[in-house]
Amino acid sequence: MKPFLTIFSLVAVVGSYLVAAEKRIELPPEKPAYPPGPGADVFAAYCLACHSTEYITTQPKMPRKFWEATVLKMRDKFGAPLPEESVKTITDYLTEHFGS
Repeated sequence: MKPFLTIFSLVAVVGSYLVAAEKRIELPPEKPAYPPGPGADVFAAYCLACHSTEYITTQPKMPRKFWEATVLKMRDKFGAPLPEESVKTITDYLTEHFGS
């Protein structure tokens, strides 16, 4: 009985690997089109590590308080590794390009 279970387990693992190996996920190409300007490098370094450019650039126009609260939320609640000095730079950038 033990050899049967071992062979069965091996077949199940190999079989699931082969099925998984056949599946392909193709992501759409990233469009790195975000507005240039002061703070764009800091924005790209910290925000684009988790978010696509489309996600950020398609957000509705919001006031500075919203962007500042969002940046702080990303750092304080979600653990984004944002140094204190980058918060103002990113907030300024988002307000300049996506502010109301």
